[in-house]
Amino acid sequence: MTSKVNTIIFDLGGVLIDWNPEYVFLKAFQGDKEKTKWFLNNICTMDWNENQDEGYPISLGTEDLIEKFPQYENYIKMYYGEWENMIGGAIEGTVEILKTLIKTEKYKVVALTNWSSETFPIAQKRFEFLGWFEGIVVSGEEKTRKPNRDIFEITLKRFNIQPENSIFIDDNVRNIETAKSIGIHGIHFKTPELLVSELKKYNIKLP
Repeated sequence: MTSKVNTIIFDLGGVLIDWNPEYVFLKAFQGDKEKTKWFLNNICTMDWNENQDEGYPISLGTEDLIEKFPQYENYIKMYYGEWENMIGGAIEGTVEILKTLIKTEKYKVVALTNWSSETFPIAQKRFEFLGWFEGIVVSGEEKTRKPNRDIFEITLKRFNIQPENSIFIDDNVRNIETAKSIGIHGIHFKTPELLVSELKKYNIKLP
């Protein structure tokens, strides 16, 4: 595959940062995996979380859910009350790839993330590499989110990116599909090792 790629767009959660609500709720439910899975699939769902990622205030999102499920009030409050404990750490293999790409000085490297603007500063304080990007588009600040087309268009315009010259890396296939529909090359992230192999297809060779 030949390409004139000059821009790499990284997702953050699941690609560079290990984030998982199970870290909090497995502990809350005393290691009961089935109960944890049920709670996250039925009460504090990803759809609900993404509403806050799209800019809805955390306090209101929490209140709304408590009103709907009052019997789970303490657990619902735990979601954002213990949010920082959902961060497992950096995905070091991908951080090394990011560092190498930036050091080559051949590529514009930016990030596009679904993240509440209220919790993103916590991640910024914790992870130095978030300061390496030319810029980061945060869904909560833009009041829209992936996989909506407009957040990709915001990213392209803000950083003067031509879609055909860029690659978007994300762990969520639906986001990759939107990127591709706009003309952005997409890589579905699974592991750092596979990411290196995928980047080689675009003539991006890493040591």
